[in-house]
Amino acid sequence: MKDTNDPVEIGGASDKPAAGTEGPAELRRQIEETRTQLGDTVEELAAKADVKARAKAKSAELKDKASEAGHVVQGKAVQAGHVVQEKATDAGHVVREKAAEAGYVVQDRVPQPVRDAATTVIQAGRRNPKPVLIAGVGVVVVALLMRRRNGRR
Repeated sequence: MKDTNDPVEIGGASDKPAAGTEGPAELRRQIEETRTQLGDTVEELAAKADVKARAKAKSAELKDKASEAGHVVQGKAVQAGHVVQEKATDAGHVVREKAAEAGYVVQDRVPQPVRDAATTVIQAGRRNPKPVLIAGVGVVVVALLMRRRNGRR
C-alpha cells in the first residue's frame, strides 16, 4: 500500500531513465517521434474536419462515376441503334420482296389492256401530277358524300 505522502508519479514515469533507454538523447528521439506522430494525427483530423475539401473530393468522385455511367449508356445506345438499324433494313427487304411478289401476282391476274391503261395513267401522272391530285381529291370528296348519304338512312 502506498503512503499518501509519497511523491506522485505522472504518467507512470519516474525521474530515473526507464530500463532500455540511453538517457537524454533517447528521450529527445522519442519526443521527436511522438511530435511527428502527433503532427500526422492533427493533419488527419484537420482533413476530416475540412468539410469543403471533403465535399470537393466527393463531388469529383461522383462526377467521375457519372461520366463513366454516361459513357456506358452512350455505348449501349449506339449498340441498340445498330441493332434497330439492322432490323429495319431486314424489314425493308422483306417488305420489298412481298411488294414484288404482290406485283407479280397482280400482273399475272390483270388482263393486258388494263395493265397498259394503268401504265399510261401512271406515266401521265408522273409527267403532270396536278390533274392526278385533283382527281384524287374529287374521289375522296365523292366517297365522303356517299358515306354521309348512306349514314342518314
